[in-house]
Amino acid sequence: MSSPAEPDARLVASGAAKFFRRILPMLVLMLVINQMDRTNVGFIKEHVQLDIGVGAAAFGLGAGLFFVGYALFEVPSNMILERVGARMWLTRIMISWGVVTVASAFVQNEVQFALARFLLGVCEAGFFPGVIYYFTKWLPDTYRGRANAIFLGGSATAYIVTGPVSGALLEMHGVGDIAGWRWMFFFEGVVSVVVGALAIFVLRSRVEDAPWLTPEEKSALSAAVRRDAEARRSAGTASRWRLLLDVRIVLLTIVFFAIGLTTAAITFWLPSLVGQIEGTSDFAVGLLSAIPWLFAVAAMYLLAKRTDGAPDRRPYLAGALVLSAAGAFLATVGGPWFGLVALVAAAVGVKCASTMFWPLVPQTLDVRVAAGGIALINSLGNLAGFFAPSLLGYIEESTGSTDIALYVFAAASLVALAALPGLRRMRKTSPVGAVAEHVGR
Repeated sequence: MSSPAEPDARLVASGAAKFFRRILPMLVLMLVINQMDRTNVGFIKEHVQLDIGVGAAAFGLGAGLFFVGYALFEVPSNMILERVGARMWLTRIMISWGVVTVASAFVQNEVQFALARFLLGVCEAGFFPGVIYYFTKWLPDTYRGRANAIFLGGSATAYIVTGPVSGALLEMHGVGDIAGWRWMFFFEGVVSVVVGALAIFVLRSRVEDAPWLTPEEKSALSAAVRRDAEARRSAGTASRWRLLLDVRIVLLTIVFFAIGLTTAAITFWLPSLVGQIEGTSDFAVGLLSAIPWLFAVAAMYLLAKRTDGAPDRRPYLAGALVLSAAGAFLATVGGPWFGLVALVAAAVGVKCASTMFWPLVPQTLDVRVAAGGIALINSLGNLAGFFAPSLLGYIEESTGSTDIALYVFAAASLVALAALPGLRRMRKTSPVGAVAEHVGR
């Protein structure tokens, strides 16, 4: 008979399996729509420039302001989620970002465009880390890594489907004398609101709230979650000053920031590059823009399978960073078709780099600073999403070309490469490693 400290493994497994079947698919769908609503702006640059006069610099600033709003409100959002429960708060997040996406269809000038992007970041803030926290309330450590991997599959899927879906909606240009980009925002925003409203009937904040679990499964699963939570608390915490002064935190942040720069650059610049190919429609642009991410996702999973359990992932990370830098540099050479091929290489590089980076984090950090360090690296690194489109837009408007910005992104990957020798593996790894492996997007 199982003791309270050792819940019945069979009951824990059956309870976790029901979570995977009943709740996780909804969370994956929410993430796919989340990624679509934040990256669809990359397909409308020329459209809003012609329609409402949003210049390249203003477009880049607006696209980047999303990440400012997101960073400012991420922590407060998670604090509220902990108080009111994931069911209500994740639903609220999705409905509100859907409303802002719909409202984006009605912007009339640069200021309104920038404000809409900032508000979208504010409304989305807390969704991704909120789901990661949600898993800790439902799943013990032995199941959470798999849940994170499946959940993040939605992020990879979104990169592939956003182009074709957004491109198809842009083809509605002129229907009802309305611009295609306005239809795109409207319909994708409405989908977010509808799915958000449905989510409240699917999600359950606590194990005890699930009517489809037996009393025995509830008891065993709750006991397993509490046991792992106690184990994590016993690891202790570190002060913020210590985190900021830890050289490993600085080096890891540099690497993740470089990865984020190239990822954001590809996301927001790729559709414009593809649009330069003669004879391409909006739908064709969407289809062609999915190609780099198809290759990237395939390479990411193949590399992850090959390196599973590798004692040192730094050589693989180094290779991915070199490929990312080479792709960004070569995208400035030749015509748009050659640029598309170069961005396939860059996308493969950054996705593989992200896959190698996050397992390296808990191996590098001291267990006493790992939990806070992971959050700090993720928050600071994500600010690359602000700098990349802003720099691209400013340089394009100033020089008429994005080449200099792409050189900067290539150089950033090489700087990150130089930081790798300082990331030496610690003898003891963090108990939060399973989560850390899947935090990066």
